[in-house]
Order: sequence, then C-alpha cells, then structure tokens
Amino acid sequence: MNFSKASFIVRGMLPLCIVLSAAVASGAPPVVGEKAPDFALMSTKGANFRLSERSKGTVVLVVLRGYPGYQCPNCNRQVQDFIQNAPAFAEAGASVIFVYPGPPDRLAAKAGEFLSEKKLPDHFEMLLDPAYVFTKAYGLRWDAVKETAYPSTFLMDRQGVVFFSKVVKSHGGRTTAAEILNALPKTPGN
Repeated sequence: MNFSKASFIVRGMLPLCIVLSAAVASGAPPVVGEKAPDFALMSTKGANFRLSERSKGTVVLVVLRGYPGYQCPNCNRQVQDFIQNAPAFAEAGASVIFVYPGPPDRLAAKAGEFLSEKKLPDHFEMLLDPAYVFTKAYGLRWDAVKETAYPSTFLMDRQGVVFFSKVVKSHGGRTTAAEILNALPKTPGN
C-alpha cells in the first residue's frame, strides 16, 4: 500500500473516529463479563474495520504503543510472537487485531515502517488509531512524555463480551501468544 495514500485516508477517517468515540467514550478499559465498546478504525490496508461486524469467532485485540518517537522493541517482539503462532490462532478460530495509536501526522507511515519486515496472516489486522481516539475511549491513553498507550490485550467472544483482559502499565509484562492461546476457548468459533 502507498502509505502517503494511507495518511490521507487516516486524516479523512478522523472525524468518523471522533463521532464514534463520543458514543463509546467510557474512559475505562472494558472488564471481563461486559460487552466491549464498539469502535471503527482504518486498517493499514485502507479497509474500514468495525468491531461489531466481527462475529465470526473470538477476537484477540492487542493494543500496542504505536510510535512514541521510536519503534518499540517490546511491541516488535510481541507482534512477532503472535505471527509465529498464527496457525494456532487460526485453528482456534480467532482473529488477531493490533491497534497502532499515535498522532495522525505520519501515523500510517510509521505503522508501515513497523510492519516492513513482518507479514501479517489473513486473520490478523493492524488498525490505525489517529489522535488516540480509540485509546482514550478504552481508557488506555498513557499520557506521559514518550508514551502513547498502555500495552493491553482483550479477548472477546462472538457477541463482543470480554472474557480476558490484561492492561500493563509498563513496557514489559505483556501477553504472549502462549498465554492467549491458553485462554482461548477449546472449541473453534466460540
């Protein structure tokens, strides 16, 4: 994808994200047992993504730090771990969604840089969160110098109900693919 085109798309998408955030802005991360707030973001491929339209199975939602002035090595390791375990996620019927937050200026280019040496499988998606709209709505904005979002992972069933939640308020301690695969239902498509 031409990332200058993606930057244009992200800027065009920003008003839609802001409108949606007003509807879901709880300011707190979703907790186990409650329905995750709906959101709509643009993927790095230029496609619209809406959480409520993902009813094919379990959704693994992983919030990365995005671009806090550098490409986060912990984010890189975490995404590579998930990619290496992609067949197991597919076998479990799970879609893996990464959220890459940051300021809208050059966000798509930075996400492209992050993905440059990675190949996301078909059931994986990287979403752009320009101006931290999603991150704020989910109460995950790490509002400090050189910070963007708290690294977080949520698992949701096909109805959008959260059955696993982990929000890390540091750079380390993130979920691993093994931890998430262990938490997934043993029957695909749940």
